[in-house]
Amino acid sequence: MPAFVIGSKIFGEMFGSDKMRALFSDEYMVQRYLDVEAALARAQAKIGIVPEAAADAITRHALVKKVDWPRLSKRSEIVGYPILPLVEQLADWAEDGLGQWCHWGATTQDIMDTADVLQIKQALDLVSDDLDTVADALAALAQKHIDLPMAGRTHLQHALPITFGYKAATWLSAIDRHRKRLKELRPRLEVVSFSGAAGTLASLGEADGLKTQAGLAEELGLGLPDITWHTIRDNFTEVTGFLALVASSVGKIGYDITLMMQTETGEALEPFAPGRGSSSTMPQKRNPISSEMMIAAAKIVREQHSAMLDAMVQDHERATGQWHVEWQAIPTAFIVASAGLQAAREVLEGLEVRPEAMRKVLDVTGGLIVAEAVMMGLAPRLGRQVAHDVVYACCRDALTEGSSFLDALVSKPEISTVMTRDDLEKLIDPANYLGAAPAMTRRLLTQRN
Repeated sequence: MPAFVIGSKIFGEMFGSDKMRALFSDEYMVQRYLDVEAALARAQAKIGIVPEAAADAITRHALVKKVDWPRLSKRSEIVGYPILPLVEQLADWAEDGLGQWCHWGATTQDIMDTADVLQIKQALDLVSDDLDTVADALAALAQKHIDLPMAGRTHLQHALPITFGYKAATWLSAIDRHRKRLKELRPRLEVVSFSGAAGTLASLGEADGLKTQAGLAEELGLGLPDITWHTIRDNFTEVTGFLALVASSVGKIGYDITLMMQTETGEALEPFAPGRGSSSTMPQKRNPISSEMMIAAAKIVREQHSAMLDAMVQDHERATGQWHVEWQAIPTAFIVASAGLQAAREVLEGLEVRPEAMRKVLDVTGGLIVAEAVMMGLAPRLGRQVAHDVVYACCRDALTEGSSFLDALVSKPEISTVMTRDDLEKLIDPANYLGAAPAMTRRLLTQRN
């Protein structure tokens, strides 16, 4: 197995979208560091802390293509963090010593945290696009199959009939809530980090420090934090919690589709592509490859969030190692979540729904799936408990003697004297016992429009 699956030449595209992986590449990350340093210089030039010529020079030279990567790597290993080694290079790039004005009053974590926010902000844009696409696909499935009966299951056994549109609508309801959550969390996350060594802005003084913080936020299109958040990490942990929720909802969809694809049911199939999901030895196989990725992504992303919760417990005003956990957990959570969402888009936009198979599965018990319907139909005439007991006995007879449920019902004098065979046939038709499933589906679709 590879040392790092999301970076594997073989598995990489399965475990993360190209766009998401690009956002968390070294090149993209370091450019964000440089963007923050340049924005800081511009913000301070506007209030007279650094010369305008310095801000112009720093901005012009803050380009990742200039980075000496071996030097940056070697110095970062020595220092422990990449910002000082990067600032050393940036200071040399700008002409006439103007680069010496960069990183004025900042601390390493200010630059890294703010750059992280910029990365996460764009990563959330990609997640938002994926959620919108998944929601559209689910809404289309729900609309198209509002009245398509299928077996509902509890504890993996037949329970009562539902419709496939209803099932898709329940999936959709979670995705829509995640879209709402995303809008709600962004203002808490998308704030600047600029507070200086111990978070007090002491090196710049109260007035210039707060002005610089506000100016940097404005330059980068970010909000102002309530107060320093160097070791208060609920904002980043909320993001991985959100990703864990999204990935788990997607995993639930993948799990349902995997079960529906079983040979004995075949109620739905992933989109066909030559060789997709095939076996090396069994030519008949059509494995749920995308759904499996949806399930795996849910498990992996949940683990990243668990690490983030642990890393929230930090010491005093600067963490002694917990911060480093984020460098692994956040990118992994985003990249793997994107894999689950990408798989969901592929599956749901081309899902092969099979009404005939759904009907066959509904009929496999010969009407037993709607035993409740018969009980409720008889209850006004026999009393609920009597109706329950006599229908229960009919179910046992049908199962043990191999007779049809209808014949077992008709054979009971208690039933045949109060209800005709035609009435019983209507009761045991699963399509006649869908409850409010279609209505609830229509209500959801109407409300979201």
